[in-house]
Amino acid sequence: MITRFAPSPTGPLHLGHAYSAILAHDLARASGGQFLLRIEDIDQTRARGQWEDQIYEDLEWLGVRWDGPVVRQSERVTTYRGVLSQLLAKGLIYPCDCSRKDIAAAASAPQEGAPLLGPDGVIYPGTCATKPVDPELEPNQAYRLRIAAAFEYLGKEKLEFVETGQGPNGHTGPVSITKADMIRSVGDVVLARRDMGTSYHLSVVLDDAAQEITHVTRGADLFDATQIHVLLQHVMGVPTPIYHHHKLIRDEQGKRLAKRDDARAISKFRDDGYSPKDIRKRVGLMS
Repeated sequence: MITRFAPSPTGPLHLGHAYSAILAHDLARASGGQFLLRIEDIDQTRARGQWEDQIYEDLEWLGVRWDGPVVRQSERVTTYRGVLSQLLAKGLIYPCDCSRKDIAAAASAPQEGAPLLGPDGVIYPGTCATKPVDPELEPNQAYRLRIAAAFEYLGKEKLEFVETGQGPNGHTGPVSITKADMIRSVGDVVLARRDMGTSYHLSVVLDDAAQEITHVTRGADLFDATQIHVLLQHVMGVPTPIYHHHKLIRDEQGKRLAKRDDARAISKFRDDGYSPKDIRKRVGLMS
């Protein structure tokens, strides 16, 4: 078993991060496998060196030890761009100039019964899908995946992945992904953003493959994004890991912890005299 923890250095780690890191670490150690660390710093406008240093310090204090060198996404942009060029040549992506405001306006009157929101927010209405496409990858240009074309490229109507944890609606075991459902409830997602040259969806799939991750352990809030990743894995010809989506750690009001909401940092617990064992008990990994 090879697991990983992949935080973004955009703020301090909180209890939710501690739960995910410890769980992935313990699963790997229990199986005699490897636990790897990846720094997801493709958003260079928000990534900070001091937060990356804090990640290492917090994990070491928690007793989470990783194997091998740390992978940093900012050092793999050339790889991401190379794969985008391949997808462009296959006709599976197209440039998109729409702003969030444009998308919201175009999707303001969805078809009856169609969901408005998908894993990436408002479902893209396909505004740029029929525009001419330059055969060369353009710099500082956003690109979207043609969901329907990706399934047609594979010659499949359905894909599947194995869930050993639990999705938000109780999904576990074999989980089916269909072309019709993805077209309806996901839409053509962004694979490259103007300011990054890539996106979370593209980079996480390529990084997991490069690190030979066999089991992806992450929060249930990412369950709906998994179908995007599985589709990309098939298109790119890389293995699909086993997925384990875990519960979300919430505050006293039941709200999911998030950096943007100033969730209490691990370092603050440490300064207040908590021990690593106390953190394990607080997140439910020890009685």
